[in-house]
Amino acid sequence: MENYPSLAERLIERGLVSAEEMERIAQLQREQHAPLPRLIIELGFLSEDNLLPVLSEHFGIPMVSLRDFPVSSFPAELLSDAMGFLSISRMVPLKVEGQVLWVATTDPTDFSRLHALEVATGLNVQPFLAKEREIVARLEALFGNGETASSVSSSPAAREVEGSRDEEEVEHLRDMASEAPVIRFVNQMLGRALESRASDIHIEPFESQLKVRYRIDGILHEIDSPPRQLKAAIISRIKLLAQLNIAERRLPHDGRIKTRIAGKDVDLRIATIPTLYGESVVIRLLERSQIFSDLDSLGFPADILELFSEMIIKPHGMILVTGPTGSGKTTTLYGALQKINDPGKKIITIEDPVEYQLSGVNQIQVKPQIGLTFATGLRSIVRQDPDIIMVGEIRDFETAEIAVQAALTGHLVLSTLHTNDAAGAVSRLLEMGVQDYLLASSLLGVLAQRLVRRLCLSCRKEVPFRASMIEGFDGNPARTLWEPGGCESCSGTGYLGRVAIFELLPATPEICKLIVERADANSVRSLAVAQGLRLLREDGWQKVRDGVTTLAEVLRVTREEG
Repeated sequence: MENYPSLAERLIERGLVSAEEMERIAQLQREQHAPLPRLIIELGFLSEDNLLPVLSEHFGIPMVSLRDFPVSSFPAELLSDAMGFLSISRMVPLKVEGQVLWVATTDPTDFSRLHALEVATGLNVQPFLAKEREIVARLEALFGNGETASSVSSSPAAREVEGSRDEEEVEHLRDMASEAPVIRFVNQMLGRALESRASDIHIEPFESQLKVRYRIDGILHEIDSPPRQLKAAIISRIKLLAQLNIAERRLPHDGRIKTRIAGKDVDLRIATIPTLYGESVVIRLLERSQIFSDLDSLGFPADILELFSEMIIKPHGMILVTGPTGSGKTTTLYGALQKINDPGKKIITIEDPVEYQLSGVNQIQVKPQIGLTFATGLRSIVRQDPDIIMVGEIRDFETAEIAVQAALTGHLVLSTLHTNDAAGAVSRLLEMGVQDYLLASSLLGVLAQRLVRRLCLSCRKEVPFRASMIEGFDGNPARTLWEPGGCESCSGTGYLGRVAIFELLPATPEICKLIVERADANSVRSLAVAQGLRLLREDGWQKVRDGVTTLAEVLRVTREEG
């Protein structure tokens, strides 16, 4: 640790990191007890390619490429018992030369783990610097099957377990989490979730069991529970993969894992909270290849798609997408960015978190711990001369004010807001404190949306229309409606995938006049309906008539609209 000040000075002297940035990093390091090199990379101040040569020079440790050391050149059985330790420590054995074990690592300052490896092997350890992605791939080749969830290529700032109040208990948890049955269960759980098209895995401890549930198409489905005695080991295994502190079980944690499951690149977002019977864990699965390439895939009606497409090609103004959490708002914005992205435009986004990487788009991850919030990030983005700005969410007056100002000064601003319908977004922004005349001058339109489950076309069943089915549903008596069946394709649920229902409120001159008059949401909605706005439920009814979804699904997601 005594080398860190001089390393910091070297980085500042070379202009790689400013003194102010280093102070922020040092503050975070004091809070999290994480290695300085890893923090610098994970916080985005320097890339690994730029930092490794500096570390090599500073510590006098050579850099190596693992391509120069074939997998077959090292006897894996020599360290088979240390598989879990090596994976967690990000260390790769290269070769044995006499009594010296060559080891590739990303952190040459982790002297305690290097010493632990010397004790375990009885050899003198010689560290070498290597890129993390090469180390992860080599660990899989040596100890994994190519589909293991331990193939972690990046994570949030690591919290070190050294110095915990109960080192013996931590080591016991670490040992349990590294046992084959636990590793196998976690790997199988992740693999099955991906095969089932699950978006989330919920791991919930109760007094007599550990429940595991998959969220598939927005609905939770319980799977077979693991043995109760593995509860602590399974949760510790997941926390270790995400480089979270397994010793701290009293506070919530957030982490991230990049891995390959069944040959697919998947991002896993980990969130834990302490409950009465232990830590509850939610894992969000984000398959990097699954992103809509066009808005047509989202289920837009032709007229709404045409109007929305006209809005997003405007040179300036603000477009909002509203709905509750999990209604697909960010996916719609990604689809819009894909449609308008071209080399002639500079696009910058600020998100929390960055769920998918978009080619040609500058994406920023919110980091409140270092002062990078939506508001501060947006203020800096405006100075980067962008054409299009996407703000992950407007949560407060400061963010709303900067977004409106950006829309008024020649930028196209896309963002999301948590309101029940399109008209509610206007009232919400006015309540935040946005000036009515500025909002009226900047707003292009508001898109509200929900997600409903699609009927499985392989097993849906015909249902004759009855006038009494639901009040307000004007089905054609001659038309056949559909209800879910259940087959192997849809795992017996009758539904396969989801589709959005929409309502789009354009900022017409008449709507803008109501905004300036600070009219309530009901007045804005009534005028919009008179001008041709189709409400969410009406778009849902049309998808019912088309055999895309069911009456029950539309009612489930539009309950609050009455």
